[in-house]
Amino acid sequence: MTTVAAIQMVSTPHLDDNLVTVRRLVAEAAGKGATLVALPEYWPIMGMTDVDKVALAEAPGAGPIQDCMAELAREHGIWLVGGTLPLVSPSAGKVLNTTLVYDPQGVSMSRYDKIHLFGFNKGAESYDEARTIVPGDAVGVFDAPFGRVGLSVCYDLRFPELYRAMGECALIIVPAAFTFTTGRAHWEVLLRARAIENQCYVLAAAQGGMHVNGRRTWGHSMLVDPWGEVKAVLPEGEGVITGELDPAFLRGVRDSLPALRHRKL
Repeated sequence: MTTVAAIQMVSTPHLDDNLVTVRRLVAEAAGKGATLVALPEYWPIMGMTDVDKVALAEAPGAGPIQDCMAELAREHGIWLVGGTLPLVSPSAGKVLNTTLVYDPQGVSMSRYDKIHLFGFNKGAESYDEARTIVPGDAVGVFDAPFGRVGLSVCYDLRFPELYRAMGECALIIVPAAFTFTTGRAHWEVLLRARAIENQCYVLAAAQGGMHVNGRRTWGHSMLVDPWGEVKAVLPEGEGVITGELDPAFLRGVRDSLPALRHRKL
């Protein structure tokens, strides 16, 4: 059995404040026995405008955000899936929205640049991540002691072909900052669908609450098991959820309903 945790935040426009919060919450997760901890999307900054994150963009391997994550993984001896941070991109005025994974020694072991960029227009709500983000183009996975872990971010959740491309995973991780509108409608059903169709655990770490910039995120960080059951959830506000990955249960689901072996296309 492996204990995993998802951190839920209500990130502010101020990096220093968010660094303090993430240190406290990761310590709480480690104190509950978690050996893998996932952070939410945009945890270092939820700016007053979309371009605010560009000023914080770090080069790979250098900067206060990456230093903090490496330090937390090393200090607590955990696998840390670092939500997303802004990394420098080849395009002026744009960043990569990147997940970095650190091993228990604090070494960066894997990277995934968010592929699908969110766009939404309905009434007064309007979002277009492509204005400030360059999309990635490679599937992200890494091998943890308990099995393969697939990496995805927020809007990726709507594209099941990405998850098929990961191969057979024991766990899929979804850092997110779902809007309240789309989260209320689709968040849980999409997470459960990804768990059911890929017969694996899904751990989602979300932003969850009213932000300084006026944006409200849906929250509901959760762990879903391979049968599609929600094992833990935090509706709103900052905090930690934990749960167990049970390899025997995962094998049992796949043996009793061998859907992955029945694939034709």
